[in-house]
Amino acid sequence: MRGSAPVGVARRDAPRTPRSTTRRAGTAVAVAALLLPLVSAAPTATAGSDAGSLQRAFADASARYGVPQSVLLGVAYLESRWDGHQGAPSVAGGYGPMHLTDARTALAREAPHHSEGTEDARGDDARPRKTPEAALPKTSALPARLRTLPKAAALTGLSARELRESAAANVSGGAALLADQQRRLGLKASADPADWYAAVARYSGASEAKSATVFADQVYDVLRDGASRTTDAGQRVTLAKSPGLTPDRAQTRVLGLREAPSGNTECPSEVACESVPAPYQELGDDDYGNHDLADRPEDQSVDYIVIHDTEATWETTLKLVQDPTYVSWHYSLRSADGLIAQHVPTKDVGWHAGNWYVNSRSIGLEHEGFLAAPDAWYTEAMYRTSARLVRYLARKYDIPLDRQHVLGHDNVPGTTTASIKGMHTDPGPYWDWDHYFILLGRPLVPTAGPHGGLVTIRPEYEENQPAYTGCEKAGQPCAAHGSGAVRLYSAPNEDAPLIKDEGLHPGGGDSTSGVNDTGARASTGQQFAVAERKGDWTAIWYLGQKAWFHNPGEEPTAVDARGWVAVPKEGRTEIPVYGRAYPEKAAYPAGVPVQSVSPLPYTLKAGQRYAAGGRTLGEYFYAPTFDTSKHVVVRGKDAYYEIQVGHRVGYVRAADVDIRRSGR
Repeated sequence: MRGSAPVGVARRDAPRTPRSTTRRAGTAVAVAALLLPLVSAAPTATAGSDAGSLQRAFADASARYGVPQSVLLGVAYLESRWDGHQGAPSVAGGYGPMHLTDARTALAREAPHHSEGTEDARGDDARPRKTPEAALPKTSALPARLRTLPKAAALTGLSARELRESAAANVSGGAALLADQQRRLGLKASADPADWYAAVARYSGASEAKSATVFADQVYDVLRDGASRTTDAGQRVTLAKSPGLTPDRAQTRVLGLREAPSGNTECPSEVACESVPAPYQELGDDDYGNHDLADRPEDQSVDYIVIHDTEATWETTLKLVQDPTYVSWHYSLRSADGLIAQHVPTKDVGWHAGNWYVNSRSIGLEHEGFLAAPDAWYTEAMYRTSARLVRYLARKYDIPLDRQHVLGHDNVPGTTTASIKGMHTDPGPYWDWDHYFILLGRPLVPTAGPHGGLVTIRPEYEENQPAYTGCEKAGQPCAAHGSGAVRLYSAPNEDAPLIKDEGLHPGGGDSTSGVNDTGARASTGQQFAVAERKGDWTAIWYLGQKAWFHNPGEEPTAVDARGWVAVPKEGRTEIPVYGRAYPEKAAYPAGVPVQSVSPLPYTLKAGQRYAAGGRTLGEYFYAPTFDTSKHVVVRGKDAYYEIQVGHRVGYVRAADVDIRRSGR
């Protein structure tokens, strides 16, 4: 979704041909409630001036409250990866390394994801536009998981401000909470980390048994594997590995938590997953909501997983997806502990991506978060659970784990020129794709030498901090923050104009540094064909132009790769690019309106080349009625290739291009 203000490894095989099936889709997504601190974001007293002070803070808190240091480190890693985020709150109103929650100090502002802007959630020209106006739920009492900071203040005698702004104080607050939970559960204080399983589960704040134990299991995975990293405040923190550690899981009997309704959820066994069904309901006047029934992969294959952020709180997100007049997606993931809620069976089509062709071939995942709030950070718990879910779905539907198939909503193309400006831009430049692909088991590594012909974008997330504007107010600078995106220029110089995007800025308008402006942006994991190299700069083919990004040898922002590229057929001066791969006119049976395949305002010119993904025959899922007996999958003979045309993907007709190995 568009943010409100206040990659895969290069594949060596030929482009994949999906199963000859049809799909259908919807476009949808959730909501917006941006948590912004009511107090000013004063500089954080993170951990002192020397590099070991945060490590010492964990040792001191351990000694004071009798919680094993490794347990404190493991919990903090899963909550924040030990980062302080300069005293800013997470999407759940959590502060500091221990993610102490104080949602009462945040201002919730709701602006539902698909209720603003002009994106049609379904993206299907055969039906009326679906841009719902959701009735937002009234604010209710905050759950206990969003009120741990006041409790930590009472236990430690520290002020709420100290707990928010001082990393050392924050660690003490987390230790006091764990010690208090251990005591309340009737368990002994112990120096053995294995004896703290139930208290760690309680720390998650989950009210569901499976969610709490999955959180604890992930903490103990971290304890067994160990970890070491430099935090966002320059603090080096290390957790020694304990490979033989086995927690006392029998302690779960003292938790007394409810079992969440799992229903017929499609989730890996090692995650917490509950069923919160989206309604399939007739509304009268030939209208219905909020998704479409299908039979994937029998009628169409599933080729994409689309990553969204909710622009809303968890509670609002769940209420909206259960509104039959709203839109839908398949799964939501909670920030605090990674709990998954499934709404739509994966065989059915959600309305989430703004492009009916992509919707009909994809599964949509919504993550609690806000793209225009760079410090409203995603927790490690949510990243890890999401990665497990994506791996499960990729195995189930034979989806390659690369950035041609695991898309951000901001990588989904508009269906026509008129729809480009209204397409949503989540999860945005602050989603950590590099870390995500490590968790997916597909780290973004070089697959070729400097003559491989492709590059995979991969800046160092924490060090890469391009300036953005518009996070809180149009034109005002966003807070400095790590990013997985690089900026693209018209010449090898940061003073040169940004590359132009005719679709976003018609008539030759300039691209901007706005956080929602994707016109001159390449994102981690995306692959592009190399056009030229000059010193510390690399040029790629992008939207029909040569686009330059800074790529110094000592601190590269991309790695070399090899794969397949699409080039205009010999004799063609330029070829069109499309936002969907629909069949030719002759393929449509009587009674099914022909869907136009109008070109986007981008062309591939002779001599240019673009990283090529899968090959597919044109398909269209005609599903305009509640009565599924009238649904039709139209399959054509025209074949298409997906290409990385710009920040968003696009499609070219196979008849217009030759597919070659890169580097030739």
